[in-house]
Amino acid sequence: MGQRTDGPDERHQRPDGVSDATVAALGKLSEALECVERARGHLYSMHQLIGHADLMLDDAVEQFRAAGHPHLADRIGTELRGRNVIAGRWTFQIVEDFDDGYHAVFRELDQQARDELVGGRRHLYEAEMKERCRSRGRPGHEARPGGGD
Repeated sequence: MGQRTDGPDERHQRPDGVSDATVAALGKLSEALECVERARGHLYSMHQLIGHADLMLDDAVEQFRAAGHPHLADRIGTELRGRNVIAGRWTFQIVEDFDDGYHAVFRELDQQARDELVGGRRHLYEAEMKERCRSRGRPGHEARPGGGD
């Protein structure tokens, strides 16, 4: 029997015997992981922005000193520049703790759920939604790249 070309490829098809409730639960877990991935991106943005701001303080200290305000230059240079953003931590440490802790466990559990329940397949909920929503036979509504309807 030939491979089906009018729907999702095999890796985006629900295995036999998998319930709607299971696909929905996996979809919700995937959606939650996507939110965590976005939060991780914001955390990396914070890491880079704080680092950039800290480097800019060097210029500010120099400029205050040159403008005749050594007391402000000294205070900024000793109390703010290089300061921990959270007790005992610079942002690189926060990023590392997040990646090695919460993020790693989240990804591990997402993978475990997919491996145990659907053979590791990803985005089944979305693939099925695409099949419900697309207009067969219309350009731009193909089931997959290079595929037929």
